[in-house]
Amino acid sequence: MRTVSEILKCKPAGFYSVPPDTSVLDAIRQMASHQIGALLVMSSDRLVGMLSERDYLQKVALVGRWSGTTRVSTIMSSPVATVSLDATVFECLDLMSEQRFRHLPVLERGQVQGVISIGDCVKAVIDEQAHQIEDLERFIHG
Repeated sequence: MRTVSEILKCKPAGFYSVPPDTSVLDAIRQMASHQIGALLVMSSDRLVGMLSERDYLQKVALVGRWSGTTRVSTIMSSPVATVSLDATVFECLDLMSEQRFRHLPVLERGQVQGVISIGDCVKAVIDEQAHQIEDLERFIHG
């Protein structure tokens, strides 16, 4: 089974983040410009939270807050579930399904290594199954 480390090797390096005192409006603009659904919230180099589209909808839009004056720290999800580089895809899928989120930060020795999404995990499972099917077909016909 593929690991988080293998998934991250297939993705562009890096991740997007904002400090906790960023306005929600600026954070949402950054998410839109990068076409992503979540941002890490970092204080210096320490992960302190996560901001997702769901956080925005439930904690700003639906309650009538103004995103220009609301700070990310007010609505971010914290504490954040994380995984290490050696976690398996199925461990990640179980965690995301159980806790109902779509983005998962990857930490190693307290340092953020990247973020994987539920889409990354589903793609990894599909790719692995396709490879297994090809191997079985070669075995049967071979």
